[in-house]
Amino acid sequence: MNIEQIRAYCLSKKGTTEDFPFDQDTLVFKVLGKMFVLASLKWWERGEAAINLKADPEYSEELRAEYHSIRPGYHMSKKHWNTLYIHEGELQPQYIKALIDHSYDMVVKGMPKKLKETLL
Repeated sequence: MNIEQIRAYCLSKKGTTEDFPFDQDTLVFKVLGKMFVLASLKWWERGEAAINLKADPEYSEELRAEYHSIRPGYHMSKKHWNTLYIHEGELQPQYIKALIDHSYDMVVKGMPKKLKETLL
């Protein structure tokens, strides 16, 4: 997947916005103001395609054990975030989308009920 495909997929999810809250190179996708995907555009430009995704801590451990291209979140909480090194070619687009879905769902799951209801 390229960054435009990831962007389109993220923006197709309900309540999602994109932003550059940290600097002009770190693209962040949020659901109702909460981050679920981060991508360093600088990395993508130099051919090191990667994204950070939120994940259940136990699931994170399973993913890291199974895939070399999934590692603890770069500059993120190592317990709750993973970095997917897409440029390594190990992860198929459908699987990347499934992991984006998991990240989105984890963020929504942690929201108060009233906020969740706005997505329905």
